[in-house]
Amino acid sequence: MADLEPEVRKITDMLDSVGNTTAAIGKGFAIGSAAFAALSLFASFVYSQINPSMQVDLKSFLNINLISPRTIAGALFGAALPYFFSAYLIDAVVNAAEKMVEEIRRQFREIPGLMEGENKPDYNRCIKISSDGALKEMKIPALIAVLTPLISGFIFGTDFVGGLLAGTTFSGVMLAIYTANSGGAWDNAKKYIENGNLEGEGKGTDAHKASVVGDTVGDPLKDTVGPSLDILIKIMAVTSLITVSIFKIYHLF
Repeated sequence: MADLEPEVRKITDMLDSVGNTTAAIGKGFAIGSAAFAALSLFASFVYSQINPSMQVDLKSFLNINLISPRTIAGALFGAALPYFFSAYLIDAVVNAAEKMVEEIRRQFREIPGLMEGENKPDYNRCIKISSDGALKEMKIPALIAVLTPLISGFIFGTDFVGGLLAGTTFSGVMLAIYTANSGGAWDNAKKYIENGNLEGEGKGTDAHKASVVGDTVGDPLKDTVGPSLDILIKIMAVTSLITVSIFKIYHLF
């Protein structure tokens, strides 16, 4: 698009591949820090249930009753939550991408000489679609992270929320690591084929077509799902810790 030499594209593709790899490594550190933060907050969540008037050995108090049906139910629900959260995020990216594709097709139809480079496209319209889509589609994931521990706590109490936090943390960390690394790998696989590193394969071949599909799936995984799962487990832990003093007394069941 900048009318530069073809060698420039090769350099930028290589830099993009390096960036994908370093980003995946950096996201691994972010995921690890989120896990430590969530576990620390989870410990505070358990300690906050101690009655100050009771003589309790804090070293032996930090435990969860895995036999409790509420704890098991909360853990199962919490382990499934990151997958539902991730599916919603991917669907949100798809919706925004479909709007962008329709807008690009419209500009090709209505702006004369766009394909030939005689006229410039309406960049602002595309940027607005992307920005609006990102802001609007984040409402539901934000509500999921904040309201899930609140609703669970006021209905089922602290045991359920304890299992919920444990399940969400363990499942979310594993899923975040998977999405960050696999998304970057699929993106780099397409560049690997396009640069002629796979003998007998190149642009237009079945292998390249498959890598394009992988890259399309990999982008929302590495850029949306992976980073968002870090926030999910931390927000849920913080929300639970702040409100546990209320719903450990006031809950329906």
